[in-house]
Amino acid sequence: MILGEQSKEVRSNNTIKYNRDLVVVGGGIAGVCAALTAAREGLNVILVQDRPVLGGNASGEVRMWILGATSHMGNNNRWAREGGIIDEILVENLYRNQEGNPVIFDIILLEKVSNEPNITLLLNTAVFEVSEKEDTTIKTVRAFCSQTSTEFFISGKFFIDASGDGVLGFLAGASFRMGAETQEEFGELFAPDQEYGKMLGHTIYFYSKDTGKPVKYIAPAFALKDITQIPRYKTIQSSMQGCQFWWFEYGGREEDTIVESENIKWELWKIVYGVWDYIKNSGNFPEAEHLTLEWVGTIPGKRESRRFEGDYILKQQDIVSQQNFDDAIAYGGWAIDLHPGDGVYSKLPGCNQYHSKGIYDIPYRSIISKNIDNLFLAGRIISATHVAFGSTRVMATCAHAAQAAGQAAVICFENNLVTREILQPQYLGQVQNKLNLNGQSIKGKAIDFTELNVQRPSIEVSSTYEFAEMPFNGQWTDLNQGFIQVLPLNANTKYKFKFLVMSPEQTTLEVQLVKSSKLGNYSPDTIIEALEITVPASQGATQTAHLDKLSYSNYINFSFENTIDTDQYVFLKFLPNEKVKILTSEKRITGTLSLIQKVNKAVSNNGIQQPPEGSGFDTFEFWTPERRPNGRNLAFSVSPPIALFKKEHINNGFVRPYLKSNAWAASLEDTAPEVKLMWDSPQRINRIRLFFDTDYDHPMENLLMGHPENIIPFCIQNYKVFDQDDQLVYEKTGNYQTINDIKLQSEKEFLELKFKFEHPSAHVPAALFEIVCFNEQ
Repeated sequence: MILGEQSKEVRSNNTIKYNRDLVVVGGGIAGVCAALTAAREGLNVILVQDRPVLGGNASGEVRMWILGATSHMGNNNRWAREGGIIDEILVENLYRNQEGNPVIFDIILLEKVSNEPNITLLLNTAVFEVSEKEDTTIKTVRAFCSQTSTEFFISGKFFIDASGDGVLGFLAGASFRMGAETQEEFGELFAPDQEYGKMLGHTIYFYSKDTGKPVKYIAPAFALKDITQIPRYKTIQSSMQGCQFWWFEYGGREEDTIVESENIKWELWKIVYGVWDYIKNSGNFPEAEHLTLEWVGTIPGKRESRRFEGDYILKQQDIVSQQNFDDAIAYGGWAIDLHPGDGVYSKLPGCNQYHSKGIYDIPYRSIISKNIDNLFLAGRIISATHVAFGSTRVMATCAHAAQAAGQAAVICFENNLVTREILQPQYLGQVQNKLNLNGQSIKGKAIDFTELNVQRPSIEVSSTYEFAEMPFNGQWTDLNQGFIQVLPLNANTKYKFKFLVMSPEQTTLEVQLVKSSKLGNYSPDTIIEALEITVPASQGATQTAHLDKLSYSNYINFSFENTIDTDQYVFLKFLPNEKVKILTSEKRITGTLSLIQKVNKAVSNNGIQQPPEGSGFDTFEFWTPERRPNGRNLAFSVSPPIALFKKEHINNGFVRPYLKSNAWAASLEDTAPEVKLMWDSPQRINRIRLFFDTDYDHPMENLLMGHPENIIPFCIQNYKVFDQDDQLVYEKTGNYQTINDIKLQSEKEFLELKFKFEHPSAHVPAALFEIVCFNEQ
């Protein structure tokens, strides 16, 4: 029993002190990725989160889906899903939560963090003071847990601010910005004027469900009464919920979206409960009679507040031109996406999005404070202008850069550096290589094998998939909107193609060989050669025509005289012709896909980007994939066979398609696919890492949207590893993850390692990008 006698003195809260290598403030997606990265590399990390769950805007408290460079598969960024920790989380969520339940996603994040022995997690704990600081170095922060009435004094050598509002950076005295810059300051042509708005606002979502019986709804007194105050109210449908109401936004006119956050929240509640009153009681939605409110957010999802100044401020031109930075540590690819200050009450479109032609670099200098020597920036607070922030703010991009902050903290700690000293070439190279070994895929940069303490092996494979044909076994598709097959072709090589088409009358079909004007992009904007092909009338041409009923004359054969001078992905483009149908294939395979010029209004994709004159953006066409089970490849044969898969790809340092597939695949006729790594002298190896294909083109939205499968069809699930004596070293069954990390306990040396794989299915060959062997000393 505890008895508290009256005290003449002011009582103090319970106090706990911690001292850690790294203190991460903020447990959103960025903070989680930063903390996990550093902890797995050996740092003792404390993760301080002011909410009861992890995930921030992606959590069950806010319920915004995680997106980044893939942009809902709505832009030209192919195979661009962010790698590393965020990929691991999204793939895990796909496997366990295919339907997108936000509660399950919360559990997955909590499990990831709680399973890591090097992380101390403090939930419901808010940092509110920098209690000790020495010149430009943070020493100790003070935090409070409302649930336990406990104060924490947390000391650390390095700090990462992933708090969203930059709470730590602000208290530490770091330089920051709020609001939009003028066009003149950075030469950004898209910089908004004051009439458009200063900042992006907050949003609150709701979920509804069908109870199977009539449900009445009485709106609270504070609910919005006049739905016409929302100019877009006619677009509201009773079936909409969650992120589909991303435009329920308010607060962009405020001078300080942090100080005014509670007032903004009340306005958003007013909107949400008023909209539900409109759905339930206006009489316009009779189908809503059985619907009830299942959930309404209690905290707003914030888009913008403080942005901190680093050694470099990312700007619009860097994103649009895809500026290459020597200190690149991550990439982005979401559109520059600005919203009007009046939000839901604005007569303007809910967002103003313009895309670049490909992904862009995020430099290391943008994730460090220019004032505080032991402070890293993570999440939406990194060093960027308001315009550039319109792209970098989305969560998958935030997570990607946050992983870099976590990795840089490790290198700083191990070498007793301040954050800026990482820019020395030997340390920057270490950070970049560590990130790439963890799946970061920094644009154009391969894994450096010289740092692994293991000689690069020679490789033998039991077979290689010869890509001479995409089988003629699919469905007919119309060419009403055109069609592209994406293929990695070799330089200075002429290919002959054969496709199967049909038309009720003779017509002309235009086919183009197209490439991207910028090497490594996937925007088909440069025609290499164009052909006009006569398509004869097809006898009995119908949508259900059987292949054996069509004559050989229905095949079209062609080749291009012009070739490419560098190995790269190109686009075999069939222009629209409403008379023509072309056969697709049921075959899906690593390293190639098909595209159509479809509209995706969710990401301002109208088939072609036509920005206002003088806005600083490019005009170009969007050619995007369709999600499985749609999105079939075209059926065709090609001669000579395309070198889509090579054994050398297994050790070329790239872990996703880039200029080539970068994958090896076995022949489907090979019933026991095997890869053998061989060395001239014994190699001490204590870690093996395999990189599988989990379709980096699929965005894997973590909630609300379902997905067609819970294991990506290209991913190898079962394999075994043997040594030179045919002794079993490791066995894996039921794999679904992109990266498999095998830690070997013995000190054994190897002359050979043999990897025996099973094909994912009878129709999908075993394929992988990379096998990396380490000697971690």
